Amino acid sequence: MALGDNPRISEVHAHPVGRDAIDKVLLQMGRSRHWVTNPLVSSLRLRTVARLAEPLVGPRFADALLELLADHPSVVTTGSSRTQGRSEDPWWRTAVFYQVYPRSFADSDGDGIGDLRGIIDHLDHLRDLGVDCLWLSPIFDSPNEDAGYDVRDYRAVMSEMGTLDDLDALIAGCHERGMRIILDLVVNHTSHEHAWFQAAIADPDGPYGGYYHLRPGRPGEDGTGPPPNNWTSFFGGSAWRWIPRARRWALHLFAEGQMDLNWENPAVRAEVADIVRWWRSRGIDGFRLDVINYISKRPGLPDGDEAIGALIGFPGIEHYFFGPRLHEYLHELRGAGFTRDDSDPPPTSTVRGRHDDRAVGEPQPPDRVGVMVGETPGVGIEMGRLLSGASREELDLVFNFDVLDGPGRIRWDDYRYDLAYLKDFLIEQQSRIGADDRVALFLDNHDNPRMLSKVLGPRDRDPVARSAVAKLLATIQLTLPGTPFLYQGQEIGAVDQRFDSIDQLRDVESLNRHRELLADGVDAVGALAGVVPGARDHARVPMRWQPGPGHGFTTGVAWQPSAEGSSGFTVEEQQDDPDSVLSFHRDLIRLRRQHTTLADGAVRFPDRRSRRWFGWVLADRDGRDEWLVELNLTDRRIRRPRHFVGRTEVELASLAGPGFHRPGVTRRGPWMGPYETVIARITH
Repeated sequence: MALGDNPRISEVHAHPVGRDAIDKVLLQMGRSRHWVTNPLVSSLRLRTVARLAEPLVGPRFADALLELLADHPSVVTTGSSRTQGRSEDPWWRTAVFYQVYPRSFADSDGDGIGDLRGIIDHLDHLRDLGVDCLWLSPIFDSPNEDAGYDVRDYRAVMSEMGTLDDLDALIAGCHERGMRIILDLVVNHTSHEHAWFQAAIADPDGPYGGYYHLRPGRPGEDGTGPPPNNWTSFFGGSAWRWIPRARRWALHLFAEGQMDLNWENPAVRAEVADIVRWWRSRGIDGFRLDVINYISKRPGLPDGDEAIGALIGFPGIEHYFFGPRLHEYLHELRGAGFTRDDSDPPPTSTVRGRHDDRAVGEPQPPDRVGVMVGETPGVGIEMGRLLSGASREELDLVFNFDVLDGPGRIRWDDYRYDLAYLKDFLIEQQSRIGADDRVALFLDNHDNPRMLSKVLGPRDRDPVARSAVAKLLATIQLTLPGTPFLYQGQEIGAVDQRFDSIDQLRDVESLNRHRELLADGVDAVGALAGVVPGARDHARVPMRWQPGPGHGFTTGVAWQPSAEGSSGFTVEEQQDDPDSVLSFHRDLIRLRRQHTTLADGAVRFPDRRSRRWFGWVLADRDGRDEWLVELNLTDRRIRRPRHFVGRTEVELASLAGPGFHRPGVTRRGPWMGPYETVIARITH
């Protein structure tokens, strides 16, 4: 789509990247999309609107936006070979993924740090839950400046996690139980201790100097001069670090020890593909690719627009969050790394088939293409489609983080999340995707506070409300069309921690932010209050397996003790309780497996306007198998909308009160209780 130098707003909004960019700005401003889609504004020229909005978006917004749109035509041909594409029914389309943060899942040796053997000891928990694929956060060798997201050796396991033999045993243990396993692959950057970076700074003009973004300073530079551009790190301060040994500036979008790789260099891309192939040969079924949309930076690494940086929070982000060669790099990696050649030796282990009754069968042939899951911060619905549409042969699934915070809000804000916004976002997302698309459905992960606590606020310790909302969120994730990603603890209703001291936090991002707030003159109370609401530590405390000291996580002293001591919310306490959050997850996943319409049906939303009631109808391709899912989004009793379907047979339901787990209930009355959920078959 050629837009010219001054297109109409309607033309910009019709471009997939333009729509996402405008939507992102409006979301940050807390404004409705009607600001730009109304007939008056949509007919105006981009530069006219940009001039009117200059106090908010700055003088270069139009140029920056047009540059970004020119990088990504609305239709991009990336090849048609189905040998690199997808099978018609890829396994991950109806799978349930489960993310483990290994440091905090289970400690097998009493050193207070979770490890691979601890995960192996709890694989039956995942199997019984109904998990199809285990995803591990980083376990590669690392100095742990950023909890493993700074990799020192991609072919070794960090010592505190175990050994390669342990990992091989974990791979085999998953496959024997009918589960696949994927790893986190962090290839936007490496640790500064990685052999490539050490070779680069020893000889900046040698072959490894081109593996990173190294820039000389001014003549006579000693590191006291200005960095090469005004980009800032996501963890605070400049994105550049002076390396005295090399007499070069080095780019790091994250911590100072996380040095960005230069993907313009074909040798870097070949190294990454080789790493993927090496792990695939050991039986790994794919990867979640960390901040993968950042790998393509605009050539020359120009300064970021200050106004855009102030609006989004990070100067320079427009030059790399959806870079000019991103599609090319991902397509190449899919073919060179993730796709098996006919001549490749078989992996050491493959998944066994699993039947609806959970019995396992024979080992399956190796997947032709390993699954590619992209962590893509800043990418909206349309950009996500450009990255993950099946015909594109790039990623398979992407995470859209716009779901996590409401309009005008960011992760660090202390506020109550509005479930009505979640409804609006999900309906919008489902309405805009096509048959070629599949979305990743997630609400919790290792980088964000718990959604359950964001919804309930101080009421998250109320066991009745806590259980009800946990089940409501599970219903959303496990019955909307998409591939659900559960995070450890969701299945037992895990909540945020009551951190009351900065000494209780371990995460580098939170600690850096706290120091910056103090340096800006914020007092100690205010600085802590500016960190705790968004701290990643909330989701990183140890898993609660049983009541008592250590919660069954460790026999030693946990690397980060839990600050949550409520009763009733451990695996052991919920294991045999038919009304528990854990039992609800098991029943719902079992129902999803037995009735494929719940996992892969076509969806329609009967009442989009209600701020209290959220419902959808799922149907199979023939329209013969239909299901109704409905939720009360409030903590009050509400009247159901007028009946829009015929008779129903309730298969699973929950209420906020005694006996709230109700399998086998057959009648839907006129009222719904607080946070009630219902999954019912439509019988007509």
